Amino acid sequence: MLHYVALGISILLGVGGQILLKKGATESATFARQLLHLPTLMGLSLYVASALLYLIALRRLPVSIAFPSVSLSYVAVAMLGNLVFQEPLGVQQLAGITVIVTGVVLLSWN
Repeated sequence: MLHYVALGISILLGVGGQILLKKGATESATFARQLLHLPTLMGLSLYVASALLYLIALRRLPVSIAFPSVSLSYVAVAMLGNLVFQEPLGVQQLAGITVIVTGVVLLSWN
């Protein structure tokens, strides 16, 4: 059970990292400033923490389950991108999200 929790938190931290990286990108005039901008540094830190938790998850979970589960982060990032940054979320994106979720459910179905 601990390994599933580690995987879930890893996914959430990856999502948070992605949103912070986007925030750093939109708030910085140049790439050099973006690299030193606090949201970017926080986003990178979340990615490191996410990777460490993913390593814990991989100790017990099959990679054929763990890695596809990480694709749920695409769903969360697309939804948050729409909510936080007003990025479009049209029919094609929603169809893709449906395919991702369906795939993860099918792979983890015992």
